[in-house]
Amino acid sequence: MKLYILFPFVFLCFGLTHAQNAFQEEVNNLVSHTDSIWDASKETIVFTGSSSIRLWEDLQKRFPDKQILNMGFGGSQSSDLERYMDELILKYDPVTVFIYEGDNDIQSKKRPRAITGTILNILEELHRQKPEMDIVLISAKPSISRWHLRRKYRRLNRRLRKLALEMNRVQYADVWTTMLNKRKLKKDLFIEDGLHMNSKGYDLWYNVLKDFVNPNTSP
Repeated sequence: MKLYILFPFVFLCFGLTHAQNAFQEEVNNLVSHTDSIWDASKETIVFTGSSSIRLWEDLQKRFPDKQILNMGFGGSQSSDLERYMDELILKYDPVTVFIYEGDNDIQSKKRPRAITGTILNILEELHRQKPEMDIVLISAKPSISRWHLRRKYRRLNRRLRKLALEMNRVQYADVWTTMLNKRKLKKDLFIEDGLHMNSKGYDLWYNVLKDFVNPNTSP
């Protein structure tokens, strides 16, 4: 009887460890690549979060006068960023960090309150270690494949906006609205999977985020 009880527990622990190790390998590879191109003498801006960041391949080219590090890791949730924020953010001593998390959390049936609780932990730890760091929370985006969850994403975005308003040196960047035509999703912004964006989608993101990267530049 004890073996029947123990086996599911061991299997669950193995599954959790395997998932964490999978991210560890990706993070290790990402850090190894970034270390080879990072110039520590220059001011650094870090973009991190899930695959919408990871797949932004021309991110550095969009901001040629800045040193941009793309530290996105695909499939990640806010708890994963909390686990790896030393390696992905603090290691590079950025002046500004852009965070895109929450998209996969909602898909995994986490509640907006729990997600923003984890993100608050991240913000507080980042500012504890570097109080002068500017942080930009990128709203969850709408998508074809997850459109049925739009109400939950909207609730999450309201909480992210409120969090940014309540904290010093934290801002909220709304990419949700620009990807809609009134209340309808612009479906030409996505690749075949209906979740990840094509160049048109990233054009819209760039137009929203450029003033956060260059806050002293006139529109």
